[in-house]
Amino acid sequence: MTTPKGPQLAVLSTADEKVTPSAAQILQPAGWPVPKGYANGMAAEGRIVVTGGVIGWDADERLADGFVAQVQQALSNIAAILTEAGARPEHLVRLTWYVVDMDEYLANLKELGKVYRAIFGAHYPAMALLQVVRLVEKAARVEIEATAVIPR
Repeated sequence: MTTPKGPQLAVLSTADEKVTPSAAQILQPAGWPVPKGYANGMAAEGRIVVTGGVIGWDADERLADGFVAQVQQALSNIAAILTEAGARPEHLVRLTWYVVDMDEYLANLKELGKVYRAIFGAHYPAMALLQVVRLVEKAARVEIEATAVIPR
């Protein structure tokens, strides 16, 4: 019998209540620094909800003015999609952000944090951030994909 190699994992609850087998769990390898504003990994069981790439426009396809405003609208749009599926922000397990200017993202971290918390609270799923050459909508500054798991 061999002992597995590699880091040991700690599983953290995403809520103050007792973890059930179907609740989303944060995966935090022992000894790793705790990330700020995202999780290293998530585990969940249940109904999967996946969005397409969501940009910062309203129901009339008008883009919000400016990067932070587009992020706010995109996150609000994701929240509306989650609601349509019966999901809540704490069911999010992954967000993938596509930005056209990484420096614009980094220059607005404080405001982005406020916008994010106003919509999703202090729940931070696994996230990835990529800079892309452009998005389908030329004036779009950000596009976000979301994955949520609604517990059974």
